[in-house]
Amino acid sequence: MNFTRWSARLPGTQRRAAARTEDSPTALPSEGSVPAARAERLSDAALLPAVDELPVREVLDRIPALVALVQGPDHRLAYVNDAYVAAFGVRPAGEPARVALPELAEIGLLPLLDQVLRSSKPRTVKSRKAPGGRSYTFTCTPVPVDAAATPEGGGVLIFAADVTDHAEAAERLRASERRQRETAVTLQRSLLPQELEEPDDLRVAATYHPGGTEAAVGGDWYDVITLGGGRTALVIGDVMGRGVRAAAVMGQLRTAVRAYARLDLPPHEVLQLLDGLAMEIDANQIATCAYAVHDPNEGRLVYASAGHLPILVRDESGTVLRADEPTGPPLGTGGWMHASGSIPLGPGSTAVLYTDGLVERRDADLDEGIASLERALAGATGTPQVVCDRLVRSAGVTADHDDDVAVLVLQHPARTGPDSELFRNAALELLGGVEAAPRARAFASGVLTSWRFPTDLHDLGVLAASELVANSLQHGTPPMRLRLRRTDRRLIVEVTDGDDHLPRRRRAEPADESGRGIAIVATIASNWGSRRTPGGGKAVWCEFALPRTT
Repeated sequence: MNFTRWSARLPGTQRRAAARTEDSPTALPSEGSVPAARAERLSDAALLPAVDELPVREVLDRIPALVALVQGPDHRLAYVNDAYVAAFGVRPAGEPARVALPELAEIGLLPLLDQVLRSSKPRTVKSRKAPGGRSYTFTCTPVPVDAAATPEGGGVLIFAADVTDHAEAAERLRASERRQRETAVTLQRSLLPQELEEPDDLRVAATYHPGGTEAAVGGDWYDVITLGGGRTALVIGDVMGRGVRAAAVMGQLRTAVRAYARLDLPPHEVLQLLDGLAMEIDANQIATCAYAVHDPNEGRLVYASAGHLPILVRDESGTVLRADEPTGPPLGTGGWMHASGSIPLGPGSTAVLYTDGLVERRDADLDEGIASLERALAGATGTPQVVCDRLVRSAGVTADHDDDVAVLVLQHPARTGPDSELFRNAALELLGGVEAAPRARAFASGVLTSWRFPTDLHDLGVLAASELVANSLQHGTPPMRLRLRRTDRRLIVEVTDGDDHLPRRRRAEPADESGRGIAIVATIASNWGSRRTPGGGKAVWCEFALPRTT
C-alpha cells in the first residue's frame, strides 16, 4: 500500500493543507489586512515541515495508540505500529487477520472488519478486554486504496485506544453500586416481617421483589397483625422515592402501624395517626398505604386507603370485586380526614393487596394494569402462595423489573366436613335485668359442653362469660350480646353493648364491692381487650388457648 498517497486521507490533512495555502506568505495580502505579529507567526510556521512531507510510517510508529492496517477480503495484515507490537508481539505481515491477529479474533472483532469493508462506514466497539488484561476501545475505519497498487481491494485501519484505567474505574463504580444495592435490599428485607403471623381464620402469603439491578430499592412493605378476638389487620404500603432513606422511612411507618393496630382503632383512624407521623419523620417523603381489618363474625373486610391502589377480592363464584372507594391522599400530605369502607370477604374468598410495581408500566395506562390483574386473579386458584406466584408471573415481573413489587394474598377458607367442627359460633341477645346474668351463664355452659371442651376450660369459659356480662350490665347500655366462638386454636368470649366507654383493668381495694371483673378475666384468660364498634358502643373480649392435640 502506498502510505504517501494514503496519508493525504488522514483526518484533518486536507483541511490543514487548505489552511496553509490560504496563510502562505507567498500569497501577498492587501495593504493593512495582516497584522505584523501574525506575519511573524506565519514566517515561523513556514520553517516547520509540511505534514505531507512527514513519513506516515514514522508518525504511526510514534503514537501511543495501537494501529494496524489490513486489506482485502481476508483482512491480510499490511502494517502494525510499534505500540501494537509492544502490546501483542511481532505480527507476520501478509497473513489473514485470523492468523496474524488472533487477539482480534478472541475478542470477536473480525466480523466487524467484514461489516466495515462491506459498508465503507467506520465502526467502534467500546472497552473490550484483550488478552493480557488490558482494555481497549477499537475504531475500525475503511481505507480506500488504489486498485492498481493494491489489487486485493480496500483496507481497514484498526485504531485501539487503551482505556484500561477507565474500564477499571467503571468496574469499581459498578461494584460499589452492587454493594450499595445489596445493603439497601438487605435493609429492606430485614425491615419486612421475617415470618407472617398466622391468623386462625385466614391463610396468608406475601412476596417482595426488589426492582432492577440498581442500588436504589424502594420502600414497599406489607404486614399481617393479629388483633385478638379473631380479628386480623392487613397492611400494605409504598414509600415514594428510592434508596436507603425510603427503606428507613418504611421501617418507621411499619413499626408505627403495628403500634397503632394494638389500639384496635378503625382503619381510617389508624391512617390519620400515620399521616401525622409521616409528616414528622420527613416532610419531603410521602407514602401510600392501605390498612384493612378482617372480622370473621362479620364476613367483611373493613379498610381505609391513603392514595393506595384498590384491594381486589375474588368471591367464591370467581367474580372479582374492586374496592375503589373511599380513597384519601397519601400519608405525609396532612389536612385530610380519611374514611373507612368495606367489601365482602366471606368463606371461599381471596383478597389481594399490592403495590404499583405489579400493575404500573411506562407504556400502558394504570387502569389497564389493574384490569389485567383482575383477569389474572379470576383464574388463579390454589393456596395463597400459589396465587401470589401466579399473579407475579402474569404481570411479567422478572429480576430486572424496574420497580419494587410487594404482594399480599389472603384467603378465607370455606371449611366443610370435620374441619368445620373446629370453627363454631354461638350468640345470645341479652335483654338486661336480673335474669340476664344467669341466662348468660347457662347459655355459655350449654354451648361449651356441646363443643366438648375439657372441664377446666369449660369452667374458665363460663366464668369469663359471667364476668364480662356482669360488667356490661353494670356499666353498659342495651343492646347487649354475648358471643362465643371457637377456632382450631382458641376459645373467644365477647360481649358487646351500646356504651362506648372502654373498661380498664384497675386494682380494687379490699373494701370495694366492684372493680374485680376485668382483673379476674385478665388473670384467667390468655389475652383480653376492648374496642369501639363502628355503629357506636364497644366490644370486650377475652380468649383462651386450646390444648394442642397430637
